[in-house]
Amino acid sequence: MRPSKRAPDALRPVSLERAVARYAEGSCFVKFGNTHVLCTASLEEKPPAWLRGQGRGWVTAEYAMLPRATLERTRRESSAGKPTGRTMEIQRLIGRALRTIVDLPALGERQITVDCDVIQADGGTRTAAITGAWVALHDCIAWMKARDMVKANPLKDHVAAVSCGIYRGTPVLDLDYAEDSEAETDANFVLTGGGGIVEIQGTAEKTPFSENELLQLLALAKAGCTRLVDLQKTAVA
Repeated sequence: MRPSKRAPDALRPVSLERAVARYAEGSCFVKFGNTHVLCTASLEEKPPAWLRGQGRGWVTAEYAMLPRATLERTRRESSAGKPTGRTMEIQRLIGRALRTIVDLPALGERQITVDCDVIQADGGTRTAAITGAWVALHDCIAWMKARDMVKANPLKDHVAAVSCGIYRGTPVLDLDYAEDSEAETDANFVLTGGGGIVEIQGTAEKTPFSENELLQLLALAKAGCTRLVDLQKTAVA
């Protein structure tokens, strides 16, 4: 039995609330159960310096966890002078995920930065961030289209992410912290709306997992991401 009493293939309650940040071109407050992440998309009328003159734009992301997003206060990374390796890994993952579904030349020479700030953490912050970041990005691009800043639609597809793991011998979907901290295997799957695989991160925490178990986790992730994409579609309809 899962600590949350959910079925193995059940997501936590998920919500995607749009237009929550007054000044951002796009924003979404995403909740995966007790994991809450604020995603804001900001448009700049110039690309990164290394991309100037190439006729295409860029999408990137930054990720941070507020000090009391966790049970005990975490020191702000700004006071430490630099982000941790975990933070860098997660924000690069979010940026990669978003770029796979954006036609960068269609953006023109502009940059969109999606900031993902974890308000409350209960496992799966990176997967919630990616799922909410897509909504914020969608609304930023809609803001641009409404002002005739782009001709073709730069957004090619949806992208969503979900965690899976093997908990007490059973493959399960969307781990909360209680499960993630005890799972024999945990993995994160980033998938497009069309079913394409963007990234798979999988780790055996105790004993190695089999190819069959990996396929079971992938099947759970596909079903979970399909539901998340449906929620994205409903949110932006």
